[in-house]
Amino acid sequence: MKTDTQLIHGHGGEDPRTGAVNVPIYQTSTFRQPELGHCLGYEYSRTGNPTREAVEKEIAVLEGGVAGFAFGSGMAAITAVLSLFKSGDRIVIGSNVYGGTFRVLDKVFNNFGITYTIADTLDLDSFEKAIADDVVAVLVESPANPLMFVTDLKAVSEIARRHGILTIVDNTFMTPYLQKPLELGADIIVHSATKYLGGHSDLVAGLVVVNDEKLAERIAFLQNATGGVLGPFDSFLLLRGIKTLGVRMDRHCSNAQYIAEYLQKSPAVSKVYYPGLESDSGYEVNSRQARAGGGMISFELAEGYDHRKFLSSTKIIALAESLGGVESLVCHPASMTHASIPKDIREKVGITDGLIRLSVGIEDKDDLVEDIEQALEASKSDRIEIS
Repeated sequence: MKTDTQLIHGHGGEDPRTGAVNVPIYQTSTFRQPELGHCLGYEYSRTGNPTREAVEKEIAVLEGGVAGFAFGSGMAAITAVLSLFKSGDRIVIGSNVYGGTFRVLDKVFNNFGITYTIADTLDLDSFEKAIADDVVAVLVESPANPLMFVTDLKAVSEIARRHGILTIVDNTFMTPYLQKPLELGADIIVHSATKYLGGHSDLVAGLVVVNDEKLAERIAFLQNATGGVLGPFDSFLLLRGIKTLGVRMDRHCSNAQYIAEYLQKSPAVSKVYYPGLESDSGYEVNSRQARAGGGMISFELAEGYDHRKFLSSTKIIALAESLGGVESLVCHPASMTHASIPKDIREKVGITDGLIRLSVGIEDKDDLVEDIEQALEASKSDRIEIS
């Protein structure tokens, strides 16, 4: 099946028990066992639930992996993956990653002796030099949050494999509809399914996909042992959201391309980060490994424009955490999504106090541009208010 068909039928289609075209919500904590030592496939919903199982099969098919696992949040998914490692192990992380990923490594796993090194994965020589003897994995995002830096996933995976370490890719921004890191050599995929996969800002979920049976066994053990599983109702919502991923992503991408080109021409904007623009430093690599530029844009306002006024002046576009929903959202990474990263590290990477991140929804593109235009006008620092 092609991807658009897999989105609807990849998990096996209808419920095998009833024939229901939508897998039912098996809202139960436990299952009757006909006799001691024998169950009918399920025993306890932390260990396995038919609704969650359908989601896990779906994401495994979409990413081309051996197995998928559903968690209660994206951070629960990343935590499970990082729990594969032990005291004395080191993880190389890309210089531009989600603040929550940095925080859990810096404030939680550090306490257990699992350390990290920040490396520029855009510079392959620099990245390879960061792989010391204690490094066991590299964790990257592409495009990265929030500066949309594009890592050559195939090249990074090849270097990692040569050194005997795992490649972990957060594929949240692109989804398997636009990009399939396992095909490029990655070992583990992580998703915040709260975002594009769910697509409607009505659930919190995380997903993991692995490329071999041994990793699958280890993640399955950790999922059951630590218990951060996705519940049946949210599994149902996620499965429903995935069915429309293709048509939504097509609209997200076309809208984002249109808005990025508008922002690039605007005298009110000094810098645009979007890998769908030919002028973007990541355009060539992104064009090789992804179908489009995605639905995320970051930009900085020109001198004379106040980002605070801009953020409080949009009307259709909501100032809010998160991304990837059908509605457009705008946020301020330095004080919101990446506030947990120390200021000196943020600024070294390029996450300035003036950076704005835009999650482009599926509204009419001209309405979105009109909203941005009026917010830019309102953000002029020399604008005189007349009462």
